[in-house]
Amino acid sequence: MKLSLWPALPLAINCLSQMAYAESYQGFVEDSSLVLTNRNFYFYRNNLNNPGGQNYRNEWAHGLMLDYRSGYTQGTVGFGIDAYAQQGLKLDSGKGQTGTGLLPVDSDGRPEDEYSEAGGALKARISRTELKYGNLTPFNPVFGTGNARLFTSVANGFQLTSNELKALQLDLGHFTSGNDNNSTNFDGALKALYAGVETRSVDYLGGSYAVSDQLSLSLYGSQFMDIWRQYYANANFTYALTPNQSLNLDFNIYRTNDAGQSLAGKIDNTTWSMSAAYKVGAHRVTLAYQRVDGDEPFDYLGFDQQPGTSIFLANSIQVLDFNAPNERSWQLRYDLDMAPFGVPGLSFMSRYVNGDHIDDSQYSGGPNGAYGRYGSDGKRWERDIDVRYVVQSGQARDLSVRVRQASVRSTAQVARADTTDNNEVRVIVEYPLNIF
Repeated sequence: MKLSLWPALPLAINCLSQMAYAESYQGFVEDSSLVLTNRNFYFYRNNLNNPGGQNYRNEWAHGLMLDYRSGYTQGTVGFGIDAYAQQGLKLDSGKGQTGTGLLPVDSDGRPEDEYSEAGGALKARISRTELKYGNLTPFNPVFGTGNARLFTSVANGFQLTSNELKALQLDLGHFTSGNDNNSTNFDGALKALYAGVETRSVDYLGGSYAVSDQLSLSLYGSQFMDIWRQYYANANFTYALTPNQSLNLDFNIYRTNDAGQSLAGKIDNTTWSMSAAYKVGAHRVTLAYQRVDGDEPFDYLGFDQQPGTSIFLANSIQVLDFNAPNERSWQLRYDLDMAPFGVPGLSFMSRYVNGDHIDDSQYSGGPNGAYGRYGSDGKRWERDIDVRYVVQSGQARDLSVRVRQASVRSTAQVARADTTDNNEVRVIVEYPLNIF
């Protein structure tokens, strides 16, 4: 049975029009905003065991992003528009240094000097329900666009979100194409990232419910046409031990099965993670465990070249997702907020994740598949260090500087970007300016 959202849309909109009520919205112009963001991104990765391949990647780019959000017209049904324009500029890179995803590459393997695009979306509001159509950036556990590079990936289609009940948020969407964060091609493919195969459309439906101030639940389902049906559930609970101490428990689980023409091969995968975070004052310590049950990797949304962010698992971190077939992994993480020590805006994070028990010898995802590289007893680990400072006041308020370092070691038999032993550094400077 095919998962289809469209028969429910007319009924949902009709019901919402019956329950619409006055909100404190000012108008199309009065509620408008325009933000100019400058983002400077340096990315260096040194591949350590890649004989005959590219030994290092080194790119430096600057991005300018202009983001306009209108308010809504007055009336039971309000209308508005969102629009954006962005330009990426090469500051440093060259042939043989590309591959970080910051810059597009020409047919000769050289990075482009600049790239730019503009887009937007139409939107309508009834009460506390919004329907948008156009170039969108949804973010949820089964369909999330990525922003880990210079710009955010864009998906093209419809999205309906509703907050009619204070504690309940509903989200549904239908998307047919996408655009990488380093591309200007709006007709790019939506893919199963690790299988490397394209889908013609993606439908999803889900939401989250705040049971109380301490407990929240989420449930989502999606269909990547002719690839898979995927379901997700989450429970998150925070318990205050004292005014200065708290314990957070988080559980995520995905269930994925092949569907339609099964373009990514047979899929029978259950992947889950659980974490416990203890916070006392400025300190937080997190322990997490993650498990993949299936002979194929846990897979999720990708675009032409880059991944999305629809992987809400504890051990999906800076470089690795720890989502290989049959992999089990654990994490130790430490966070420090320097505000109590007299430096508000400064934070520090360090974590270590170790994965083992990888067995991808039975993976049958086809020639584009990302696995079939570890054999029957694969192992790997990743260590991350992250320091971030956000200016708290003055002319440079909200200016942020972030330094991210990562090291990866693995027993992969075939080297590729996400499995080869490597060390990397990312430096990101961002300054948002509210024009109005």
